[in-house]
Amino acid sequence: MASMNFRCIQASISRMQACRQLLTRGTALNHFGQQIRQFRLCLHGSSTLRTVCSVCGFQCTACRNYHMELGNHPGYVTGMVQLHGEAGNSVKSGSTWTDEQVFLKKLNCFCSYKDIFRFVSTLESLSDTMVAAVLQRLCDVQLEDSMLNNPEEVMEDEVFRSLCFQLEQESPSLSESGLVNSLNALIKLRVDPWSTLMVRLVSESQERLDKGQMTIRNLCVLGESLFNLEGPSCAILEQIMDQVQSTNLEDWKADEMAMVYKMLQLGVGERGKYQALLNKMSNLTVTRVPQFSPEMTSTVLNAVVVLDQTQAIPLVIKLCKHSVRHIPYFTDNELEKVLEAFIHFGHNDQFFTEALERHVAKYAFTMHPCAVSKVMQFCSRKRILSKSIFNAVAESFIYNADNFTTAQIAEQIIPFGKLNYLPPCAPSLFQKLERILSTRSAQFQPHVFLSLLHACTLVERYPLNFLAKVFSPYFLQQLQAEGPGLKKSVLSQLTQLFLTVTLECPSYEGPQLLPKYIVKSFLTPDRSMESLVDSHLYSRVKAGLTDLLGARIYFASHVLTPYCYTLDIEIKLNDEGFVLPANRHEEAYQRIALCIDDQRRFCTNSHNLLGKEAIKQRHLQLAGYEVVQIPFFEFESLKTRSDIVEYLHKKIFSNSYRLSW
Repeated sequence: MASMNFRCIQASISRMQACRQLLTRGTALNHFGQQIRQFRLCLHGSSTLRTVCSVCGFQCTACRNYHMELGNHPGYVTGMVQLHGEAGNSVKSGSTWTDEQVFLKKLNCFCSYKDIFRFVSTLESLSDTMVAAVLQRLCDVQLEDSMLNNPEEVMEDEVFRSLCFQLEQESPSLSESGLVNSLNALIKLRVDPWSTLMVRLVSESQERLDKGQMTIRNLCVLGESLFNLEGPSCAILEQIMDQVQSTNLEDWKADEMAMVYKMLQLGVGERGKYQALLNKMSNLTVTRVPQFSPEMTSTVLNAVVVLDQTQAIPLVIKLCKHSVRHIPYFTDNELEKVLEAFIHFGHNDQFFTEALERHVAKYAFTMHPCAVSKVMQFCSRKRILSKSIFNAVAESFIYNADNFTTAQIAEQIIPFGKLNYLPPCAPSLFQKLERILSTRSAQFQPHVFLSLLHACTLVERYPLNFLAKVFSPYFLQQLQAEGPGLKKSVLSQLTQLFLTVTLECPSYEGPQLLPKYIVKSFLTPDRSMESLVDSHLYSRVKAGLTDLLGARIYFASHVLTPYCYTLDIEIKLNDEGFVLPANRHEEAYQRIALCIDDQRRFCTNSHNLLGKEAIKQRHLQLAGYEVVQIPFFEFESLKTRSDIVEYLHKKIFSNSYRLSW
């Protein structure tokens, strides 16, 4: 393995600072997939001045003020950072850190680029794999949400530029892994792809690839690098995939399998490309799942989601079950990917939920807001009312929400409304939310703001201070501008919000919602506002009612009310309490609304009504209906027709109920 000598690092930095103005001249480069010509680096006599550093690719102030003499000055190169010996050579005996594992352990302790460079400058020599590790660690500490922190400071640092300089000069001597890993890191660090350094590394990678001797691992790293550099249209990716497919899948290790999945997920395998390979990988990966680390589990699950491998359900199920043991060890980003797989494929696992509850209850305050939001999205989509998760998230929100984005705020609050749950700290939670909305309301996207306020009303928290904004023509125009017209689901939210303050806040005297924005029915295609009745449960209730009332004409089904809600069953009574035929048009003295609630109207494995069902029953009562709930967990225990009739009689006519006539 090649090594990079740092015996004279301080002297080399001083010498670099003494040299001024880096001048380069190069022939024009074509596409990276084509033959890359070698740049010629000129001496003082060159008339071409590049304001962009040919080593790091940034407009570095330091690069404008000194000149690196290349080519005919071997003494100068030796004075900087030098690669020695053949590719198999180990670190020199004078090194302070001869054990790469110890080096990596120490390196991973540093959390800033300054600490990393300070550590590197104390070393006498490094292997090229160590240099690649340094660059990869720089990526870890400098990249945050795909944004590079302090790029100019990093690129102008003398240690970084020394590493880049020697990588450029000695690229043919680099080991295969050192080459591809260094290229991968430099691309992530946004180094100019047309700089001499990058051109030489890509050119050397192409030469190694042409020999057809790269390992699966290095092929995948190179493929990821070139994809990030040029996108899925890169011609070299085809060559890489040809070599990947030419190998024997049975010989792939578990981590190599995960790396191929990751490369395909980047875009190489889009639109069904390499589907035959994916099918073979899926069948083989099922047997390798027990060997998967947390990172590999997350990587493969993320890949099958992005590639939408619906035919790989056995693999998904096994990976989801395997992920249970890794929950305490997932990074926040890895946990997000795993949860997304559960959501995407509709999978659920009781043991996973229990492990997630323990994890969130313990780490909610320190988890990344995106991870917390994904946990809440998972609970919301799967209708999982986990009080331990919701309570921990609520407490964390109170203390941390000032640093959340508007999307993260909405993603963490809306599930409380959807699942109809108020945590013990609800007063403090909604006080915090109100303060945020008061100071940051202009930052929210209109549809996000509306959904957030609507969710609050589901749990009887009324946003009266913000209704003037929501019902204003300007806000409604903003909503309409977000898409081609206002969707019915958005209009339904506006209507229910207006209906809520009308029925539940009679003292409200603020702006009204214009009639043209009010819908006639809350039944929307996505069923986000109101659920259809379960046909099987409805049939059993209908048969029992027919026996109880004597004929089918004494009740109506699927009745649309003036309040936009659809009743599962309506029964009308006169002033003496007798049942009227459903087709009689005279005004009924009393109306009974039967809510036939199946499992889909409750939280999973719970008797807690969803928010949309709770607000419906609340509004129907305020509108004058006598609401009779017939929940599945009571009705399904009834076996005989007489049991059903007796149950319905007692439920509907509780005041006049008699065991016998």
